[in-house]
Amino acid sequence: MNSIEVEVRSFISEDQYHKFLDFFNKNAKFLKEDDQETHYFDGKEDLRIQKNNYFSKIWLKSGKIHDEAREEIELRFPKEDFEKLQRLFSRLGYNVKIKWFRKRHDFDWDGMTVSLDYTKGYGHIIELEKLCSEAEKEATLKMIKGKLAELNIKISSREEFDNKFKHYEQNWQTLIK
Repeated sequence: MNSIEVEVRSFISEDQYHKFLDFFNKNAKFLKEDDQETHYFDGKEDLRIQKNNYFSKIWLKSGKIHDEAREEIELRFPKEDFEKLQRLFSRLGYNVKIKWFRKRHDFDWDGMTVSLDYTKGYGHIIELEKLCSEAEKEATLKMIKGKLAELNIKISSREEFDNKFKHYEQNWQTLIK
């Protein structure tokens, strides 16, 4: 079963974002455009809920945020159930520590998913992702990094993502206004 999400991401400028939208619209299969509201919960695990244009979901990611490969467990619900999910986790004692508001464009490019994101208050990001088995993890990561290099994109360091995320976590309520 392919339950390991291998992903590599990088911050990009707004100009790069628009150039890549054009590139992938011409050179990849458009999958969808999505508006997402994601709530990250406090606690020991990376637990989130999300409402998007198509459904609501609960998902749990193993490891640490910004790891290149993590197991992911996802449960989907009707979009209209998002408020129920919010109430459920609140009643269970979870507090929202961050809310994301993201516009995402997804493409299938050479068998992987490319996401071009704009997250309000956070910035523009390109992400290449592929699900694989534990045994395929290293080869998949190498392949994805090679595809980013083909696009002349320097991978943003984990430190850069961690610092930006920490800043967002401490200031998101102001940044999203």
